Amino acid sequence: MANSVNTNIGALVALSSLRSVNSELDTTSKRVQTGYKVADASDDAAVFAVAQGIRGNIKAYASVQSSLAAGEGLGQVTASALSGISDLIGDIKAKFANLADGSLTTDQRTVYQNDVNQLISQVSNYISQASYNGKNLLTADTSVTFVADVSGTTLTLQTASSLSAAAASFASQFTAGYTEASNYSSAMVDLGTLEGLVNSISAQVAAQSRSITLQKDFVDDLVDATKTGLGALVDADVAAESATLQSLQVRQQLAIQALSIANQQPNTLLTLFR
Repeated sequence: MANSVNTNIGALVALSSLRSVNSELDTTSKRVQTGYKVADASDDAAVFAVAQGIRGNIKAYASVQSSLAAGEGLGQVTASALSGISDLIGDIKAKFANLADGSLTTDQRTVYQNDVNQLISQVSNYISQASYNGKNLLTADTSVTFVADVSGTTLTLQTASSLSAAAASFASQFTAGYTEASNYSSAMVDLGTLEGLVNSISAQVAAQSRSITLQKDFVDDLVDATKTGLGALVDADVAAESATLQSLQVRQQLAIQALSIANQQPNTLLTLFR
């Protein structure tokens, strides 16, 4: 190597090496700090564009998950109310069996009738309180739809407002017509009709709710898989990057020392003039 005070080749080589190490160090530090090997378009424009599209899909699926969760909640609340109503109907049957006893005194009959009135009133309460997020299938005039996927497909919970009307009609009939022991054979028939409607609606709600739950589970799995794929695309191996960072920091120090040594080389030429 020629000795020159104009061009320090050793310093240029050391400086080039330092620039290279610093560039690698900046890249690795960014990966460690952000947790991404592709944090923005400057890292890899093509991969970043793909990742942004996937992130958009995940956001869309989040809205689908929210809608399906609302459907699942409404179905569960409705099923719970219907189960309670079914239990109440069983209690009313038992009271009707007592009221069919012709040996009851007037006071005893009044007590049983009051009990039935309370039970029927509770049926109405269950119907009116079967609301979730402002929706009530047992009183709604229209069905309620929920978004099932990002293409806009929907799933529906059908309205069951016929139950509200049937319960109100039965309550009216009990108050007006079921006053004597002989009336309760027909009362049991009417109650059986109401019970059949409750069972039918329960089966309907259960089937539709099951579809919503299955779709929600599928979307949840789909989102998890999509996030896993996104991670494989853009996530950094932080452990490996941390090890690389330490190695680059050592190389940086060595490059700085090499540059320092190279910069001192022209000083040796001064000894020639002593």
